[in-house]
Amino acid sequence: MKPSTQLIHSIPVDELTGAISVPIYQTSTYVQESPGINKGFEFSRANNPTRKVLEDIICNLEEGHAGFAFASGMAAIDAVLKLLKSGDEIMAVEDTYGGIFSIFNHMFERFGIKVNFVDMCDTDKILENINSKTRIIWLESPTNPTLKVADIKSIGKIAKQHDILLVVDNTFVTPLLQKPITLGADIVIHSASKFLAGHSDVLAGLVVVNNKSLADQVKFNQNISGSILSPFEAWLTIRGIETLSLRLEKQCANSIAIANWLAEHPAIDKVFYPGLASHKNHHIARKQQKGYGAVISFSLKEDQVKNAIRIVNSTKLFKLAESFGGVKSMLNHPVTMTHRNIPEEFRKKAGLQDSCIRLSVGIEDAEDLINDLKQALDKLNQPIGKQITVLQ
Repeated sequence: MKPSTQLIHSIPVDELTGAISVPIYQTSTYVQESPGINKGFEFSRANNPTRKVLEDIICNLEEGHAGFAFASGMAAIDAVLKLLKSGDEIMAVEDTYGGIFSIFNHMFERFGIKVNFVDMCDTDKILENINSKTRIIWLESPTNPTLKVADIKSIGKIAKQHDILLVVDNTFVTPLLQKPITLGADIVIHSASKFLAGHSDVLAGLVVVNNKSLADQVKFNQNISGSILSPFEAWLTIRGIETLSLRLEKQCANSIAIANWLAEHPAIDKVFYPGLASHKNHHIARKQQKGYGAVISFSLKEDQVKNAIRIVNSTKLFKLAESFGGVKSMLNHPVTMTHRNIPEEFRKKAGLQDSCIRLSVGIEDAEDLINDLKQALDKLNQPIGKQITVLQ
């Protein structure tokens, strides 16, 4: 079956009633026939029928062994990191989401887990930085927010050769556009709050693993820590996934139109979008992705925070917010928002400029979105009417 058909028909009809919409099993516990004799459910922290449907859906879409649903993307990340022990090391992509940087450097380093940040676009650097303590290679591809693309298949081979787990955050492109497990990843992570749920109304995280041993370990961490997704949020995420194919088709079409327009604008310095032929690793994205996603970043020729803030404060259709992946277009300024806790020297090394603006492209008309960006960029040539406050 084609991906859009597979997606729709991976969502089951309820066997008990024939309900075409997955029921919300809003229950904390389940009646047992006798101690230990049940219908596969004992307590909703361990398992819930609505949550299980979602976990099976993401497992099937990612072509993995098992899936798990958590209360947020960060909760999903936390469960994966708890596969490690004190003394282990992580090699992480240097251009990473601010929340990942914080959990690595302000939480897990206190437990004796060291993180080395590496440019994953250069496999030689990966090989140079592997040591006997490296247990996980942590990859985002494309990265957040500069959309660097790494060769997942090549990195997967390196990980296998050195008995290292390859973890890939697939949030930016979803399993409809990229399947990291088929390229060699051991674990895939999603913030399902973004494109999968798709309507900016859910906090959810998903993990997919490629074998039973990892499934048993992640299941234990999920159950014992209790950071599980509620039945209602699971149902909302399932409902969102039903329209994922349609949404992505429109969002990707809008994105390439906007990226091409931005690339020609005289005020723009760089446009970061894998769908552009000018992107450094466009050829890799074309090989391992079925589409280029709906996140675009760009920087200004006058690379100053105040200029970026003036633009993000001036858009009318693009809403200023710290998330992405919803049907409504959004934008943010990473340096003062999602990545503000990352030290400046680290941001600069990763290529995150002061004027970088990240766009999350929605399902509106592309021409309207371009006109909105045009009027905001035009304000750079107008006198400042009031002082712009910059929070660092």
